[in-house]
Amino acid sequence: MTQLDVRPQVADTVIGAAEGDVRGKGLGKGSVGLVGSAVIGISTVAPVYCLTSTLGSTAGEVGLQMPAVFLAGFLPMLLVAFAYRELNKAVPDCGTSFTWTVKAFGPRVGWMCGWGLVIATIIVLSNLAGVATSYFWLLAGEITNSPSISALDDNKLVHIATCLTLIAAATAISYRGMTATKGVQYALVGLQLAVLGLFVAMAFQKASAGSFDTGLDFSWQWMNPFAVESMAAFTAGLSLSIFMYWGWDACLATNEETTGSAKTPGRASLIAMVVLVGSYLATGVAAQMAVGSGASGLGLGNPETSDNVFAALAGPVMGPLLGILLFVAVLASATASLQTTFIPVARTVLAMSTYEALPSSYAKVHPRFKTPGRATVMAGVATGVFYTVMTLVSENVLTDTIFALGLMICFYYSLTAFACAWYFRGELCRSARDLFFKGVFPVLGGLLLATVFLKTLIDMWNPSYGSGSTVLGVGSVFVIGVGLLALGLVIMFVTERRSPAFFRGQVLTKSTPALVVED
Repeated sequence: MTQLDVRPQVADTVIGAAEGDVRGKGLGKGSVGLVGSAVIGISTVAPVYCLTSTLGSTAGEVGLQMPAVFLAGFLPMLLVAFAYRELNKAVPDCGTSFTWTVKAFGPRVGWMCGWGLVIATIIVLSNLAGVATSYFWLLAGEITNSPSISALDDNKLVHIATCLTLIAAATAISYRGMTATKGVQYALVGLQLAVLGLFVAMAFQKASAGSFDTGLDFSWQWMNPFAVESMAAFTAGLSLSIFMYWGWDACLATNEETTGSAKTPGRASLIAMVVLVGSYLATGVAAQMAVGSGASGLGLGNPETSDNVFAALAGPVMGPLLGILLFVAVLASATASLQTTFIPVARTVLAMSTYEALPSSYAKVHPRFKTPGRATVMAGVATGVFYTVMTLVSENVLTDTIFALGLMICFYYSLTAFACAWYFRGELCRSARDLFFKGVFPVLGGLLLATVFLKTLIDMWNPSYGSGSTVLGVGSVFVIGVGLLALGLVIMFVTERRSPAFFRGQVLTKSTPALVVED
């Protein structure tokens, strides 16, 4: 008789006999359940912040097909989420993409995948801190009815000081462990989803009453992605849509701290994805029905308001008093995401250090809080330094760095998806379920994201992409995006000289699920 034994069990120091080189990290086990894990995933994505910053831009690119593009962006993320779920069942390690791609493709590909996750997260953290700072002063000005207080955000020193304070507070909460993180997140996520639901209900009400001249009647044609006027417009809208879903994998980064670490994080990620796509579709349809997607007036595609849609719609849709709640929700969304986004970067650094791919000092876990304390502090310091330097150097550079983010996201998500199919290649013929969930779906998701990666890379070459800045005639977004990946290669080669064991495959080895044969 032949029996397949491919499900390693979590131990204190080693995860499974089949994955004997996968190590425990000393994190606090059982700190988070299914709901808490899903909340962390939703919080990291920051749905209200994503909507206010990309709803208008997406409408400007694809017009009335905005809901269809939201669905199109959801598809590759859902397919990749299946890959994460299957890999987590086999190897529930907090290093997630880094660990899994090392197991599938070897140390160098895995190291670069980990680098892509880390640098993308640092960019997002700095952007979230900046948005939270701006909304803090905007909300203060609204509450006090004082334009001079709102204008404090334009003071570069005040802005940077406030931003660094928010980063320090978020770092401190993450440092204190998953229990503190979970409590804060329940409140912040609950607030933003409740206010978003109120906005959707009132937008539908305004639409049915015909309150705005630019309002539209609902049409199922809005759900047709093939109605987008050009492939360039579709790709641009899809890139924005993919960004709106990024961050759900924070559920998986807490797998060693979650009850039922082999299954709960995967289920939580799928719950988070469903909540996100539902929120995005409801908000997109409601807003489009209420004010349309045109480029004038309150239309979502108006370039004067498209970068901050809720600031323009809060008063007209919800009224002056309830409109303030929408400002609060955006601030809560950015603040919540700022705090939870430390989770994946700190745990990826912890894993890389544990497996000797980074200096061993980052492998230390706080004895009381059971968190990667030094890695968390490092992420906070890196975020603060990055944002301060970029802000002082040039607003254009900061903007273009954010535009380069999509490149990093597609890079490490697609690698992880391909890693799933390759890692489980010996199992794909066992059953239809294994074939689709471990092979077909991950490969399709990886191919879709790889296509977006290549198309974005080509578009970035044009100086008109992003802020319009150039470096020797090449778009600065291209220079920044490719430069950050090249920087990762340089750091990897330096690390390889100082820590050769990992790169020789002596610490974390390439492998596939073990086949145990019994007579």
